[in-house]
Parts: sequence; C-alpha cells; structure tokens
Amino acid sequence: MSERKNLCVLVALHPVDAVLAERLGADEARHAAERHARRIERAVVMQGGQVLIDDAEQTVAAFERGDAAVHAASEALERIHALPPLLGSKQTVRIGVHYGALEGSAEEPVGDGPAVARQLAHLAESGQALISGTAVMLLGGAARQLVGSQPLSGPVWTRIGIPVHAIGQRSGLVTSVPGATRLSSRLRLRHQQEVVFVEELRPVLLLGRELANDITIMDPRASRQHARIERRPEGFVLFDQSTNGSFVAIEGKPECFVRQESMLLDGPGRLGCGFSTTEVERDLVFFDIV
Repeated sequence: MSERKNLCVLVALHPVDAVLAERLGADEARHAAERHARRIERAVVMQGGQVLIDDAEQTVAAFERGDAAVHAASEALERIHALPPLLGSKQTVRIGVHYGALEGSAEEPVGDGPAVARQLAHLAESGQALISGTAVMLLGGAARQLVGSQPLSGPVWTRIGIPVHAIGQRSGLVTSVPGATRLSSRLRLRHQQEVVFVEELRPVLLLGRELANDITIMDPRASRQHARIERRPEGFVLFDQSTNGSFVAIEGKPECFVRQESMLLDGPGRLGCGFSTTEVERDLVFFDIV
C-alpha cells in the first residue's frame, strides 16, 4: 500500500484496563484482549474491509465504501457488548471512522484517513463509535439510519473543525417491527450444553470453528467463519459463507443445502455446519422460535 488512496478508515481502540489486567493476571488479560480483537476483526472482514493493523491494543481497517465501515463499526459494538463481563468489568472499545487519504505501508498506514479516525476514537466514550461528517456525506440510506442525524455539539467538537456524528448499534433498526413481534420473536439455539438466543439485544450470531464465534463448531468440516444468523424484520436469516455449506432441516420439510447464500429459518429444526443433519453428530445445532 505505497500509493495514495482515498478510503474510509476505521480505527478501534480496545486496550485492556490496567486494574482489570492486574486482577486477571497477564495471561488472562492477553487472552481477553485477543478475544475482543478477534470480534472486531470478524466485523471488519464480514463487511469486506481490509485489516491493516490488528493487535491487542488497536485495530485499523480500510474500506472502499463508507457504508461497509459504518456497518462494521456498529457490528463491532454489538459483538463487544454481547461478551460477558470479566470479574464484573466490561471491556472497553472506542471507534473512529473517517474518509480521507491513506498511504504508507500496511503495517504503518498514514495520512488524513487514519489520523482523523484515530483522533475520533480517542475522543469517543467507552462503547461509542464516532464518524466524521466527511464520511457521512458518502453514506447510502441503510447506513445513514445507523448515524445520528445531528452532529455532536460542544467545545470539544467545535475545536475539531469538522462535524462529528455518533454511530448506533444495528439492533436499533428493528424498531420498525410491531411491538408484539419484538417481544415474542427470539430464536433459541442449542449446541451441546449451551443455549443462546438471537433477539433484539443480540441480533447477530456467528457460527464456525474459530473460538471467537458465538457458537464454536469443532467438526473439521466446518469453516473457521462458517455462517451467521441475523434477526431481520422478515425473520431469522441464515447466511452461509463456508466452503462445505450448511445443511438445514426444518421440521416437516426436507433437508436443504445452503452454500454462499441465505435461508429463512421459519420454524424449529436442525443445522449442520458442513455435514448433514441426518448424521448423529455432537456438533449439530438445534433451533426453534420462542
């Protein structure tokens, strides 16, 4: 990456709190930091971004489209928020997004893009993502719904010299669903002894072989980042992104094979990541709508 390009840059700062690190110990603190970094990396990759820097303290990524950067920032907030507390404390993440010049090497990106994005990340509160007005001007309709309509006001933002907006979590988009539907619409998934839900407060769930997934599939036929399930206005949708595909058997229907495409999960059933649901497998995922 030696040439100068204008791209949308995302900077996520996620250092481990010093007090928490002392309580956890060095090894556990490092593992916790790596887990949070993986969550952010997954959000970036799923939106088509290129990870430039990825370590325990920060993640820097570049996107061709500002919409993808906003969705990645929003999804990263959700993923970090969904993680359980460590000794009663939540890990912090602060995100900044800006559209501007990006040059230098992949290991040391420089230019207006990463500089302003990093500045916004430092100014963000814990669990907050900020985006420059320059980047907001390039957004499409769906991404704009995730961004505050009015720029932030106050002396700090006045000194920056550009409008700055806050980015919300994607779960806010489901407010168009009728209230009765929101209260009752939850997808329950059972995997071995674990039970998790896809719901309004956790609208995205990840499955795959990587430990950073919400449901970890140990079978070698599963991909590291196998699939995701999203709660959408039309229902719960499975998006396969694997090599071997997903096998879905909904009660009363024949088994379906899904690979690099999506499928609506509209009833109770079973999911096999890379293997048939007819096999007696400890890694089968059972789901139903409750």
